[in-house]
Amino acid sequence: MDTASLTGKELAAAINADSKERAAALTAAGTAPTLALVVANDDPASAWYVNSLRKAAERLGIACERIDLGADASAETIRAELDARSADPATDAIMLQTPLPAGVDLDDVSSAIAASKDVDGVSPLSLGLLASGLPGFVPATSEAVVELLKHHGIALPGRLVTVVGRSNIVGKPLAQLLLAENATVTVAHSRTADLAAVTTPADIVVAAAGRIGLVTGKHIGEGAVVIDVGTNEAADGGIVGDVEAASVLGKATALSPVPGGVGPVTTALLMRHVVVAAENARA
Repeated sequence: MDTASLTGKELAAAINADSKERAAALTAAGTAPTLALVVANDDPASAWYVNSLRKAAERLGIACERIDLGADASAETIRAELDARSADPATDAIMLQTPLPAGVDLDDVSSAIAASKDVDGVSPLSLGLLASGLPGFVPATSEAVVELLKHHGIALPGRLVTVVGRSNIVGKPLAQLLLAENATVTVAHSRTADLAAVTTPADIVVAAAGRIGLVTGKHIGEGAVVIDVGTNEAADGGIVGDVEAASVLGKATALSPVPGGVGPVTTALLMRHVVVAAENARA
């Protein structure tokens, strides 16, 4: 069978066009939406991502400020900065970039981000709002998976979905979003005894564990839809996903590519969250 490519570029472009128009309206009315990117590391991959976010924000008319706290910043220093930005009316949105310095717990410091400005949905409060079905910002990568499936006309109600990965930034919140769409969800993880046993019956498999080639053709049932959330650095310096694409092609009905699938939609949704936070602050 032919395996369709679930690209995210068209969807991302549509989201960005809407965000740019809304950001322009906010700017015309007073001030541009403003994102504070708080960084406490010297990781090259993190620096590349932060730079890409700044460029994306600039293209959409969003003001983006990078705050470097240093790779040895303490939890107290990070929390103090997040507290200050949360209280600052000139800051509409806050994003705390990972990784964090050794010994600093993400849940601990992210709790200092006001929920109204937590545009990547990382704080315990934001995750609690999601689990409770209450309004709030959700992790953009998890949201991107659902939006990508909808964009390509893949129905979720009643479908069996297996999510491989249980992180607080992708796997767990994605499971909540899928449940809200009336899917039947299984979450697999590193302690799952037989991964294939829980992935092959699924109509949709989402690979979000951060391991190159973890999901292969043997893990996929005939005709399944596969979403690859992985962004792993390959030996040649390129980016590859968690899915061994070559072994899935011809068995799955559809597969999201890496790069070009979930990634651009994630960035677009994050920027949309910034605009929404600004709109809410000015309402």
